[in-house]
Amino acid sequence: MLDQVSIIIPTFNAEPYLGRLIPALGQQGIAPRQVFVIDSTSTDKTVEQFRNFGARVKIIPQSEFDHGATRRYAANACKDSAFLIFLTQDAVPTGAEAFSAILRPFGEPKVAMSYGRQIPRPNAAAIERHARLFNYPERSEIRDMSSSEDRGIKAIFSSNSFAAYRTDLLEAIGGFPNDCFFAEDQIVAGRFLIAGYRIAYSAEATVVHSHEYSLSQEFRRCFDIGAFHAYNPWILETFGKPEGEGFRFLRSELSYIWRSEMLSVPSALIRTVAKYIGYRIGRMERVLTTNQKKHLSMLPAYWRNRQRPR
Repeated sequence: MLDQVSIIIPTFNAEPYLGRLIPALGQQGIAPRQVFVIDSTSTDKTVEQFRNFGARVKIIPQSEFDHGATRRYAANACKDSAFLIFLTQDAVPTGAEAFSAILRPFGEPKVAMSYGRQIPRPNAAAIERHARLFNYPERSEIRDMSSSEDRGIKAIFSSNSFAAYRTDLLEAIGGFPNDCFFAEDQIVAGRFLIAGYRIAYSAEATVVHSHEYSLSQEFRRCFDIGAFHAYNPWILETFGKPEGEGFRFLRSELSYIWRSEMLSVPSALIRTVAKYIGYRIGRMERVLTTNQKKHLSMLPAYWRNRQRPR
């Protein structure tokens, strides 16, 4: 399948990651021209380094970047490929088989989407490590609509940091949303399940990718999740509310941190409170001004540059 795939990477000032990312791409058995970079007008050497590698590069104004619309544009630009693999600039494939592994589930015709396992950075602290270990376990699985009966909203969990799509089925369910500041992958995953298709999690397809969020960033990220759910009520109506999954995460996190890094337990508890408050405020975004949302969000440019019709 490798000769039928395009690799899509949205970038902005990605130079710090390219010393690891570009060599990792070169190991995957793809031609450099299969890599399509959509760059938000980087001011460093991102574009130069990808062009030297042989990738195709499209530059867009930074103000036009949108998580859904930018990926929609890139998917349309690569629609002649049977499969699309999306990466973020800070997700580095491990080994030479990462792309082959993420494509393997497409041997089943009903699988429309496959996403890979994210491994924490080598120097990650316990809170950061746990988030990846909890969300990206060692066992692969394939989910369909019936999975929501016991998995709830977790049935549509996925991540475009490393995900692959069957191009024709992505187009069949309408592609990525045109106006989406967050979690465009979960919108598409939900549409796939509703349409009768399946989602694969490939634990054998791995990238190194994790983040050390500050307390403020945890709050802001959860504000964005809350606003995302407020904008997309069909997700909660169809797949259930996130609170149950949140409690399961908290129990797992405290148990893991207690065993591996006990002194981080107070920080984990404080972060939990901040995340919950951020999420609840995000759910009430309708009553907030654009300026307030800009200051509460991790994505201020979205609120600054766009007025979403309600």
